[in-house]
Amino acid sequence: MRPYPLTWLYVPGDRPETVTKALASGADVVVVDLEDAVAPDRKRYAREATAERLTDPQPIPVHVRVNALDNPQAAADLAAIAALPGISGLRLPKVTAPDQITHVAQTTAWAEGGAPPLYALLESALGIERAYAIATAHPALRGIALGEADLRADLGVRHDRGLDWSRSRVIVAARAASLPPPPQSVHPDIQDLEGLEASCAHGRALGFLGRAAVHPRQLPVIERVYLPTAEEIEQAETVLKAAEAHRGAQALPNGTFIDAAVVTQAHRTLSLAHRR
Repeated sequence: MRPYPLTWLYVPGDRPETVTKALASGADVVVVDLEDAVAPDRKRYAREATAERLTDPQPIPVHVRVNALDNPQAAADLAAIAALPGISGLRLPKVTAPDQITHVAQTTAWAEGGAPPLYALLESALGIERAYAIATAHPALRGIALGEADLRADLGVRHDRGLDWSRSRVIVAARAASLPPPPQSVHPDIQDLEGLEASCAHGRALGFLGRAAVHPRQLPVIERVYLPTAEEIEQAETVLKAAEAHRGAQALPNGTFIDAAVVTQAHRTLSLAHRR
């Protein structure tokens, strides 16, 4: 996987032609969805089409969002795709307890090299309350993220900022578990690019890294907001030059105080800037 994936493009598993287009869209990760994007009578076809696609390695990382683990379809999804050469991760929706992660890791451990990388989606109040326990449930778990549409319904939230506490909870749980910063949940209005940009800026300020998308037109906006600005890159380079010249805490001529934490952040900024 490219370092610091910023864009995760969801596509319906029952539309193979859309999956093909998504692989060439410029997204860092393509997420083939077998859950919400697929009608009940199309589940089997979506699973079979996805398994056929992932028989061979793919040009970019491909994750599959299986059906919710309490849905009988989930076991069939896992059996069909977990060990395929083209899969880079399994996204598990509506996770509410750490033993769900352990169960999936154990039941897919027959895959070559052990269980595939797992990613838990927290979409309920109970999932948020157990965020850290879920994040530390098993070594196969590589990330957690929010599913905001379901969470908004569960909490009865009417204003977007009403989810900020839950967002911060998941970000803190991920970092406490030594997992990457989570990507933001999708912005469902594919026409509202201005709203997407403002929402991404808010998410970046909270500590998210990148975002899921449901249409290719959203990808450039997400990447632009999450990549460092020219000013941020210049500041990071200044910090690292000063740190190389003089070890230990110090102040730059502009008054910026430098210590180990500031240097770490500067390294991260430049890694993001040079990710391609």
